[in-house]
Amino acid sequence: MDSLLGISSTMLYTAFILYLIATFFFGATVKENKKKTKKGLSGKIGITLTIIGFLAQIVYFITRWMASGHAPVSNLFEFMTFFGMGLVFAFIIIYFIYKLNILGLFALPIAIIVIAYASIFPTEIAPLVPSLQSHWLYIHVTTVSLGEAILSISFVAGLIYLIRQVDQTVRSKRTTWLEIVLFALLIFVGFSIISTVFNLSGYSAEFEYSFNGQTTTTDYHLPPIAGPNQGELLTGDRMEPLFDVPGWMQGVDAARKFNTLIWSVLTGIVIYGLIRLILRKRIGAAIQPVLKKASPDMLDEISYRAVAIGFPVFTLGGLIFASIWAQAAWDRFWGWDPKEVWALVTWFFYAAFLHLRLSRGWHGERSAWLAVGGFAIIMFNLIAVNLILAGLHSYA
Repeated sequence: MDSLLGISSTMLYTAFILYLIATFFFGATVKENKKKTKKGLSGKIGITLTIIGFLAQIVYFITRWMASGHAPVSNLFEFMTFFGMGLVFAFIIIYFIYKLNILGLFALPIAIIVIAYASIFPTEIAPLVPSLQSHWLYIHVTTVSLGEAILSISFVAGLIYLIRQVDQTVRSKRTTWLEIVLFALLIFVGFSIISTVFNLSGYSAEFEYSFNGQTTTTDYHLPPIAGPNQGELLTGDRMEPLFDVPGWMQGVDAARKFNTLIWSVLTGIVIYGLIRLILRKRIGAAIQPVLKKASPDMLDEISYRAVAIGFPVFTLGGLIFASIWAQAAWDRFWGWDPKEVWALVTWFFYAAFLHLRLSRGWHGERSAWLAVGGFAIIMFNLIAVNLILAGLHSYA
């Protein structure tokens, strides 16, 4: 099993590096437009490296499945890596339909961020709890992840559209919101950086607190800004938390996860400030000249097509298959669990997206903003609901 896990980890790392290199080649296509002799070469190299990286990630998935004896989608590390793989798969399909290189310059970094985010969580293989010992788990999780990955391509195309089309010469609500979206992406980068730094340093602080009437402990791997509600620090040489989380925050290790969120936001602020200091302008304004040759109509079409494809896939995984699994695991198909509620919110949002697009003619910028909003809901569901809110899905 150890050898299989070693191969699995190596393949995931290989995929990560190949996606990173491919991003630079897709970035080089921007300058290629001015050179007739080598036009298209960087894009071909970029998509080739992306496909090789995707195949490496498939090997990671298969070998981890062989090592664990079950599909590797049972915890947050496995789900997020599969989500990243689905995002790359969706990008590859869309690329061969539209041949839009600039899409890779944005889609691959988001996939890289997702994989880096996943790698911070525990990677150990553990026995499945009874509710997860079902084939419907694999069907439900893989389908919903693939649906969300396809919907994420809509966000990528919508984000490119907005950066290209929004007037960056004047400060407005649109430029402010666009900058907030870009800052939110930097929070994920901040999470990966700050977690890696303290993990390498071996930092640990242990707390004792009460959860569901039982005394339990949790290990912090980041300095405790927020501590467990009425918790006690057991590691005497570590800093005391600045405050305790409120009592309603009762998810598994919710305080530790909320503390990580605080550190991620603070690190994101620092990274954003450094970028602004270097660029001396908004990030959107700095990127906009690179996107001038991208066709707004094509970006708008890609954003819509991704929703048109991803929505029915998400419907199958997030509602139908999820209900079947819930009935098998908990003897009810619906129970107002936070995860179930937010899956339904996501479904209603994209249903409204398609309704406004087809019936009300919401094209262009309005459609792009909806795509961005939908991705924000997906991320809230994957992060806040999994990490902070208590529920039957808190095992993640």
